[in-house]
Amino acid sequence: MEKILVVEDNKALSKLIAKKISQNIDFEVDVAHSLKEAQLFISKNKYFITLLDLNLPDAPNGEVVDYVLSKNIPSIVLTANVDKETRKNILSKNVIDYVYKGNMDDVNYIFHLIERLSKNRNNKVMIVDDSIPMRSEMKQILEAQMYKVFCAAHGEEALVYIKDNPDIKLVLTDYNMPVIDGFELIKTLREDYPKMQMCIIGMTENSDQMLSSKFLKIGANDIINKPFIKEELICRVNNAVESLEYIETISDMANTDLLTGARNRRSFFKEMNSYMDNCRQNGERFAVGILDIDDFKNINEKYGHDTGDIAIKELVELVQDNIKGSDIIARLGGEEFCVLLKNIDKNKAVEFFVRLRLKIANNLISFENIDLKYTVSIGVTFNGEDDFKELMSQADMALYNAKQNGKNRVEISE
Repeated sequence: MEKILVVEDNKALSKLIAKKISQNIDFEVDVAHSLKEAQLFISKNKYFITLLDLNLPDAPNGEVVDYVLSKNIPSIVLTANVDKETRKNILSKNVIDYVYKGNMDDVNYIFHLIERLSKNRNNKVMIVDDSIPMRSEMKQILEAQMYKVFCAAHGEEALVYIKDNPDIKLVLTDYNMPVIDGFELIKTLREDYPKMQMCIIGMTENSDQMLSSKFLKIGANDIINKPFIKEELICRVNNAVESLEYIETISDMANTDLLTGARNRRSFFKEMNSYMDNCRQNGERFAVGILDIDDFKNINEKYGHDTGDIAIKELVELVQDNIKGSDIIARLGGEEFCVLLKNIDKNKAVEFFVRLRLKIANNLISFENIDLKYTVSIGVTFNGEDDFKELMSQADMALYNAKQNGKNRVEISE
């Protein structure tokens, strides 16, 4: 588990911060009450970040900040003083942020910030500006926020980077650049990346309001004026990335069965129609199997619906452990599921479903004082139909035959 070092001479506050981090975030916490203690901890451990009190008994003028930064450890400064000079001094250093030690809202902000930093390590950001000093300044600020940062001098160079890194979450672009300017870059990006997939922030001079409005009209999510304040840049970038994460979460919820994490019926049907169109063009073979838990009503009546839910979740986990990464399991409803095996011939598909039926039958579920085994019936069909509804009807008929012929078996639709 990754570790966080809290350096704070107020023992009550440091204990509170450490306790709340341990309770709310998946990190271990060490606590030091002086610069000397902090040096000892740092000599023995590796830290994700440090939280540093600006004024310690043996380091009253922020010496701990300079020491920790010299060890290349990302740091958040804790301070009881937010006058203009203190703020200016803190922000002149390459710290992540500073937090005023005022009340619980300020303490809670620390947890949000740590979670944000942890997520940022997986997020890619592109800076597009023909000014080398500006690119360098922004890169340093955003790397301190733990983003993976790419830099380009103009739009054409940016498009090359994005082609190689299509998972770039956010682009910050100036307008006036050689080769391809900021407007043309945004227009080109919006052809492939809608706002819900990539955020774009336009950068303008304070005096040019028309430029700001044009940025927004052609597809920018936000605007930031240059010269900018460091804190404003950080907040706008973090807010933009968080908005994408919220959209992704909502999309996942709309496409996912909440009990099992499998695809839901609507999402699966939509993807299957698109997938079958591609298969008709490239000749790819696939197989579809519909699984239904045998006598599921009896499980619910005998053991209760909580046990029935566990049986359903265990089934999904077992299937997911056995399919390839590109294959799909979807919950069609109740105790009925559909498994799509992509790029597979008939014989291998039949072998897969036969093995899967046996693994499910042999799987023991232990829940509280209950030991439960159950079986499934499976109906399998292959891509011989042009219409998805007809394909599913064939698999349904095979499933019906499996039930009629004694359950706990695999039937094939030819």
